[in-house]
Amino acid sequence: MAPRKYEQVLRAEAAEDTRRRILDAVGQCLREAPTEQPSLGRVAELAKVSRSTIYADFGSRSGLFDAFVVDLWQRTGVGELGRAVAAADARDHLREGIRAASRMKGQELAVYRVLHAMDRLDPESAGGAVRHMETDRRAGMQSLAEHLEREGELRDGLTLDEAIDALWVLTSFESLDLLVTGRGRTVDEAIDTLVDMAERAVCRTPRAPAARSRSA
Repeated sequence: MAPRKYEQVLRAEAAEDTRRRILDAVGQCLREAPTEQPSLGRVAELAKVSRSTIYADFGSRSGLFDAFVVDLWQRTGVGELGRAVAAADARDHLREGIRAASRMKGQELAVYRVLHAMDRLDPESAGGAVRHMETDRRAGMQSLAEHLEREGELRDGLTLDEAIDALWVLTSFESLDLLVTGRGRTVDEAIDTLVDMAERAVCRTPRAPAARSRSA
């Protein structure tokens, strides 16, 4: 490898290492002090960088938290979620989509809990990252409800908007967290409950298989 190319590779690796340390420091702040808003000074201290390095890499506090959430998704299974929501069968889309999204949250319950609490108390504290997550989730629930409607799977008498509302509640972080922290369920048990509740709330009852003729 030519010296110049080698130096470029080393610089790129060093930059990626710095970025990784900064993102890991955000997560550490959220876990260690869940009642405090993480300051950029504390993030810089944990990552062993200057505040100016954080601004150079992420542009702003908002940019840092957006990048942290994207990294959080990638680490916890956004690829699996993408495959689930691409299912051709509407009920598979519902079941596997809820499972994949809930497993992502379940891997980092403490972090998601703090992010949502920060958003409730001061929407700007997380740089709008939670609102961006919820905007994506809202679009996902509309897509799911429309898929169920197209396939004739919505419960009789249920409007599209009502289906979106039900799915919105049942796929929220708060619903998962309440079952885990309030009802003592494991994450897997909570996910099974939410999938079952969602299917019962918005889907028609599956038709019973036709009885086979005795002469068949």
